[in-house]
Amino acid sequence: MTGTDLPPAHPPFDAELAAALAAAEDVPTTVTPDMLAALRRGAAESAPSLTAIAEEFGVTVRTVTVSRTDAPDLRLLVAHPAGSRAGSAALYWIHGGGVVLGDFRFGVDLALAWAVEFGVPVVSVDYRLAPAHPDPAAVEDCYAGFRWVAGHATELGIDPSRLVLAGHSAGAGLAAGTALLARDRRGPRAAGQLLLCPMLDDRELTPASRQLDGVGVWDRTANRTAWEARLGARRGGPAVEPYSAPARATDLGGLPPAFVDVGSVDTFRDEAVDYATRIWQAGGVAELHVWPGAYHCFEILAPAAAVSAAAVGRRTDWLRRALRPA
Repeated sequence: MTGTDLPPAHPPFDAELAAALAAAEDVPTTVTPDMLAALRRGAAESAPSLTAIAEEFGVTVRTVTVSRTDAPDLRLLVAHPAGSRAGSAALYWIHGGGVVLGDFRFGVDLALAWAVEFGVPVVSVDYRLAPAHPDPAAVEDCYAGFRWVAGHATELGIDPSRLVLAGHSAGAGLAAGTALLARDRRGPRAAGQLLLCPMLDDRELTPASRQLDGVGVWDRTANRTAWEARLGARRGGPAVEPYSAPARATDLGGLPPAFVDVGSVDTFRDEAVDYATRIWQAGGVAELHVWPGAYHCFEILAPAAAVSAAAVGRRTDWLRRALRPA
C-alpha cells in the first residue's frame, strides 16, 4: 500500500465498545468473496427456529408464501405479540447481512423487542440474496412484500396507514430503496422509515467508506465484497439504479419521515449523514443521530454499553411517535 492509498485516520472507538470488540473473536473485521459460503452456513446454523422465536418473545409466528407470476414465490415471517389488536400499527422488517447472507429470521429480534413493547405485529421479508440473485432482485422482493402486506392489511390485522419500514445495515438500504420504489410507482406509503446504519452507496466516494481497512466491523473490503456480489461489474459505474443504491437518488422529496442513525466509526457514516441532509434539503422530515465512537452493529455487539443504550432509546422514542395513530 502506497502513501496515497492509505485510508484516512478514523475517529477513536468508544472505550466500552472497543473492549467488546476486542473480546469478540468470532466477529470478522472484513469479508472477502471466499468467506461468503462459510458465513452463510454460520448464519443459517445460528438462526433461531420459529418455535424458539415464539417462546422467547411470547409471539405467535407463522410464515406466508406470496405467489408471483413474474418472480419466484416470496416468503414472509409474520409475528403477532400477545394482546395485539386488529387495526394496529406494524413493522415491516428487512434484515441485514450485506444482501449476501441471512434470511427473514436474521436480526428479527431487534424488531420483535419493539413489537412486544408496543403491541404491534412484525412482518419480516425473505428476499433473494446475491450473488446468485443480483440486484435488483432483493429490493424488488422487499417492495413486493411491502405491497402485499399493505394490500392484505385486514387479513393481517393491521392498519396500512401505520406501517413502518424498518431495516438494519443492508436491510436499511433496502428499506430506503423500497420507500423510493413506493413513491415512484405510486404504491403504498409507509408511515415512516427506520434506517439503522444504512448501506446506501456502492461508489466509495466518502472518507468514511475508506477509513476502515482491517479495523472494526465491516471495513472497506467487506463493503466492496458485498456490493460487487450485488452489482458485479456495474459497481461504482453509471448503470446502477437508486432503488438498489439509494444514495444515488437525485430527488429525496416526497418520502416518509425517516430516522437515520449510524456510528462515527462506521463505513456508512458519511452516506447516512448525507442521506438525511438531502431529505431535509428536499423539504422532508428526518431525525439523524451519529453515535460517537460507535462502529457498525455496535448495539448488537455491546448492548450494555452506554452509547448502545442511548441509541436504542432514541430509536424507541422515534418509533413510539411513528406508530401512534395520526
